[in-house]
Amino acid sequence: MRNHLRSPALLATLIFAGSALNSHAAKASTGCADLTHADLPDLVIESARSNIAGPAPLAAMPVGVNTPPAPTLPAHCEVIGHTEQRTGRDGQNYAIRFHLRLPDDWNGRFFFQGGGGSDGDLGDAIGAMGVAPPALARGYAVLSQDSGHDNTANFDAKRGGTLAFGFDPLARANYGHASLQKSVTAARKVIAAHYGKTPQHSYFVGCSKGGQEGLALVQRYPTLFDGVVVTAPGLSLPRAAIGEAWNTKSFALSAANGHSPLTPLNIAHGFSDADFALARQAMLHACDKLDGLADGMILAVGQCTSARVLPAFNAIRCKGDKTDACLTSAQITSLQRVNDGPRDSKGHALYAGFPWDAGWGAADWRMWQLGTADGRAPSLNMLLGAGSLASVFSVPPQAVAPGAESGLAFQMGLDMDKVEQRILARDGDFAASGWEDISARSTYLEGFLDHGGRLMVLHGGSDPVFSIADTLDWYRAMLAHNGDAARRGTRFFAVPGMNHCTGGPATDQYQAFDAMVAWVEQKQAPERLIARAGPASPFPGRERPLCAFPKIARYRGHGDPEKAEKFTCS
Repeated sequence: MRNHLRSPALLATLIFAGSALNSHAAKASTGCADLTHADLPDLVIESARSNIAGPAPLAAMPVGVNTPPAPTLPAHCEVIGHTEQRTGRDGQNYAIRFHLRLPDDWNGRFFFQGGGGSDGDLGDAIGAMGVAPPALARGYAVLSQDSGHDNTANFDAKRGGTLAFGFDPLARANYGHASLQKSVTAARKVIAAHYGKTPQHSYFVGCSKGGQEGLALVQRYPTLFDGVVVTAPGLSLPRAAIGEAWNTKSFALSAANGHSPLTPLNIAHGFSDADFALARQAMLHACDKLDGLADGMILAVGQCTSARVLPAFNAIRCKGDKTDACLTSAQITSLQRVNDGPRDSKGHALYAGFPWDAGWGAADWRMWQLGTADGRAPSLNMLLGAGSLASVFSVPPQAVAPGAESGLAFQMGLDMDKVEQRILARDGDFAASGWEDISARSTYLEGFLDHGGRLMVLHGGSDPVFSIADTLDWYRAMLAHNGDAARRGTRFFAVPGMNHCTGGPATDQYQAFDAMVAWVEQKQAPERLIARAGPASPFPGRERPLCAFPKIARYRGHGDPEKAEKFTCS
């Protein structure tokens, strides 16, 4: 895979693609409605309509944070189209569909909005970024895409529902990476036709699966973007799905305090919110002051070790029956297994463990790991992780019926001594393994860095889906491989306490994209980002600096501890 990423053939393809795009740059612009009749080889424009200025649709607002007032979007041309329409080897009809919004007052820049989960959704092409104005409102041409399959058109109940695309090799490769270059090429042809010129600067922003897409672009298609911002990247998606199964097995040990039968509801009842509050207090007792201030946040990311935490857990271990003031031995074992990460019977690590942090047990964290405390919503690990591992990441693909019960049965029956073989296997029509198609873990960033690209990676310390430890392992290896070029052209920022993409006891509101634009266009390399806690956090309005790795934020020892300037990155 590494040789493939560095191959002269790939570089030649990219150079040719860039030349082809320039050749399509029209001397005169094409009106919005006329785009449906424009000469755009290999593209079908399904619709092109002019939208007047107005508020963004509510569906375009971010999920997981308090919804701010809908921003006003500028007048723009909205384009929906597709490329690579085909019939797959599984008999399904596929296409790579894209959604493009082109503002009348264009700033000359291009913004690619990453996807999420198993994709299959066209996306709104707004470029929403938390509480900051979306990219479209700032004058960017914005692209989103469905990664080459459609959750409705390609739904097959007998093959995992929306995950049925995993049975087609090209649909799987498009999901992993290939649709990215194809949709960017399509978007740039439309942009050139509409505006009469190609973008001056190009940016990508994505979280979760979108984060994986950003790293896939950097590693496989290195000259397409000037700046890439990824948060909570699923760079090891197939292995992370093994981790999800491991965590389900781990929490099964303490399900309803050991009472049978084992059900999604029973697992959710294995820890009450009060139990997680006890666990968090133990972690804070062990690690909160490592950054110089006891504030309910563990800013010393990576320093809260089991050697510090386990004695604190032992201090609250139940000596007899379970009470609200103690954790059972089974509960402590469950937590320790999640921290250790999945292993086979010989102790070989299959994925990174999840570091101790103050966001364990927060609403988003437990939603992924166990489900809600009232049992009304089962864990996303069962609902999403199980089917993805079976249908999309493994060869041969296996269908798991939608639903938590089927996901639980699959995860509990998973053989940890054989599961790694499934994500690394090739067979028949699947010339590439799930790992080769979907992971984004190459450390070879020469093409991107030589091109002058800039990469910013952010990750929450309490992410319950993709371990920050895994992302840091990759980042360290990437720095070692690329040396000074990577130290100049990349930054990693840990977000203490943050859950998946947002939420948790964290300062999870920050302007990473603005910092990236300043880095690309004004050569201002970011060394710290000022972050604030939102109104749903335990400490609304709190400020902290996010420090570029390997530095962490430390309290200066005096002044208002709610202000970022009272902390230093050291």
